[in-house]
Amino acid sequence: MKLGIAVDSRMCMACYSCFMACKDEHCAFSSKLSAAQPMMGQKWIDIREWERGDNSRRVKSASVPTLCAHCQDPACIKAAKDGAVYKRPDGIVIIDPEKSKGQKAIAEACPIKAVFWNEELEIPQKCTMCAELLDDPDYLAYLGDPELKKPRCVEACPNKALIFGDLDDPESEISKLVASERNTQLEPLEGQETNVKYLNVPTVFLAGTVYQPKELDEVCIGAKVTLSCKDTGESWETETNYFGDWEVEWLPKNKSIDIAIEAAGYKPVSYQAVTDIDRYVAITYLEK
Repeated sequence: MKLGIAVDSRMCMACYSCFMACKDEHCAFSSKLSAAQPMMGQKWIDIREWERGDNSRRVKSASVPTLCAHCQDPACIKAAKDGAVYKRPDGIVIIDPEKSKGQKAIAEACPIKAVFWNEELEIPQKCTMCAELLDDPDYLAYLGDPELKKPRCVEACPNKALIFGDLDDPESEISKLVASERNTQLEPLEGQETNVKYLNVPTVFLAGTVYQPKELDEVCIGAKVTLSCKDTGESWETETNYFGDWEVEWLPKNKSIDIAIEAAGYKPVSYQAVTDIDRYVAITYLEK
C-alpha cells in the first residue's frame, strides 16, 4: 500500500477550505507524530496563487494547493540525524517531534518549502497526511463510513481538487485519476517520485484574436490556428471562437513557437512568440 493525494489544479478555486481544515485539526492537538501546529506562520497546505497573462486582454489566475510531497527519496531524511525523519511502510513521511529537536537543517532541505521551523519548540514541522487519524480505529468508528477515512484537507475540499487513496491499487480513484490526467510535477521536484501527485498545474499559454479586414471591424470565427515548436517537434491546433479569440495551454516553457493562422478566402498569416511568460500575442487582421 502506498498512500497519496492527487492535487488537481484545474479544480481548485482557492476557497481555502483545505487550509482551514488542516488548521482546525492540527493547531490544538499534539500526537506522537507531530506537535501542535502554531496558529500563525505555518501552512501545512498552502494555496499558492499567481496571476497569469501579460496585459489586460487576457488575464486569469492559477491556484495550486501545495503540501509536503511525501517524496519517495526525501531530502529531509537525508538532512536528518538519528532517524529524526522516517518513511512509513505506507509511504507517509514523518518528522519525529522529539528526535528532530534542534535540527533546523530538516526544514531547510525541503525543495518546495513545505517544512516549517517552529522557533518556540525548536523543531521542524509539516503535513503528516493526517496519519494520526488514519491510524486511529476510533476515527473510522466515529465517522461510520470507510469512504470518509481520509486526511482532513481532502474531506474539506468541496470541488474534489484533492483525492486521497492507495497509489498501489490500479483500481483506486486516485490511481485512475493520475493515469487519466496530465501529470505536472512541481518544478523543484522535477524528476522525483512523490506520493503527492500534482495534476494539471499550468505551464504557459499563448492567446490572440483574429479579425476580418480591419475596415470591417468584425471578428473571424472558426479560423484555424496552428502552433508548432521546432525544438520539441510538437504541434497544437485550435480554432477561433465566437469572439475571434484563440488560446493554447500547456505549452513548453522558454521556447520559440511558430504560429500560423488560416481562414477560407483570406491570406495565411504567420509569426513567432516566445513562451517565457503567458502571453496575449497579437490582434491579427486578415486580408482577402
